[in-house]
Parts: sequence; structure tokens; C-alpha cells
Amino acid sequence: MVAQPVSSASGKLEKACLRVVDGEVSETELRFMFNPSEYTVSKSAKWTRPTTSSAKSATKPEFNGAQPQAVSMEVFFDDFEAKGDVAGRVQTLLDWTKPTKVSVNKQQPSPPIVVFEWGANPALAGFRGYLKSVTAKYTLFKPDGTPLRATAQIAMEEVPTEPKGQNPTSGALDSRRSHVVGDGDSLHSVAYREYGDPTLWRSLAIYNGIDDPLRLRSGLRIFIPTAAEAARLV
Repeated sequence: MVAQPVSSASGKLEKACLRVVDGEVSETELRFMFNPSEYTVSKSAKWTRPTTSSAKSATKPEFNGAQPQAVSMEVFFDDFEAKGDVAGRVQTLLDWTKPTKVSVNKQQPSPPIVVFEWGANPALAGFRGYLKSVTAKYTLFKPDGTPLRATAQIAMEEVPTEPKGQNPTSGALDSRRSHVVGDGDSLHSVAYREYGDPTLWRSLAIYNGIDDPLRLRSGLRIFIPTAAEAARLV
């Protein structure tokens, strides 16, 4: 079961999507045809409890660290009315589980890192991770076998955010910079590259007076506020 797109405060229908923020891939965004009706978030901590044969009561547990956050959801694809093909969308998900060619060439195999975006939904605003598994089930086909409908179960696992970068020219975190938007760029990807935090995309939008952050024109120069300014703007 899938939910219809939810209207934002401005009245605009918001579609959920997965967006690549780290890793060189041909497809950097997969916008959902239908918003998920639910998703599951889990995180756990690892504890151990030493035992001794002479103890009369339970010993004090020892904290051994937090486990990565996990996110799972069901994504529904349906191209019946347009008589198109949903295989390409499913293939994008499958491709994102594989190491990128660039990482393989560097002998550091790694799949792309993705974020989940859904309008102003803050629940997973700070989550970035890799696709741990994708299971697709095709349920409707053209007479020639072309799939028209599919359901994909996807599971993602958290990747820790790397330390915030510094300006390569001055070495100072608070130095001002500008960035020329290229193909495939988004405010999320720029925020991650500049601050190590994709949730600061709103600061970039406010600082540059960008009304529609989903439509960035290639070649547009945007100015990068300092880390302190970006934090104050949100």
C-alpha cells in the first residue's frame, strides 16, 4: 500500500526521493513515483555484562558502542498508464549497491552514499548511508514481457559523517567561498561537500535567496556562508 503525495505548507506536492551525495554514478537521483506509506528506523547500542562465578548479583554492564542506524522501506513503481518501463528505476537501485568505477580504480571499492529526502520531513534529515539490500518483485508486464509494475524492498545502513572539511586555499573553516553549480549538483550535495552536513542545504538556499532549491540552473554561482553563519540560518 502506498500513500499519495503529501502537500507541503506552501501547497506544493512533495515527492520523496533518494539522492546520491557521495560517489560518481550516472544517475544521482531517484524520485519516487509514489511516496512511501511507512518506513522503519532502527538503532541499537551494544553492551556486554562481565560474569564471575562468585557474583551474587548481576555485574555492571559495559557500553561497547552504538550500532549503525538502519532504515527500511517499500518503494512502489507503476508505469501502467504510460505503458512505459519500470525496470530502469529498479536497476538504478540495484546499481547503487555496487562499488563505483572510480572507487574501484582507486582500489578503495565503495558504493555511493545516499540520503532520503521528502520535503520538510525532518525524521531522516541527518541520515546518510548506503543501500544494504534491494529486493524487487515485478507484478505486471506488457505482452512482450516489459515490466510495468514493481515493488522494491530497500534497506539502508548509516555511514558516519566525516569531519567537516576546511577551505583548501586558506585552511580556515570559516573562510568564505563560492561554488558554480554543475550537472547533478543539488544544495544537499553542496552542503555535504562544504560542511559535511547535507541538512544545511536550507542555509545555502536562504543565504543565496533561492526560492526553489530543487531547480538549480547549471552554471549558477552560489555563495557559501561560513559554518557559523550556516548554523545560525537554520
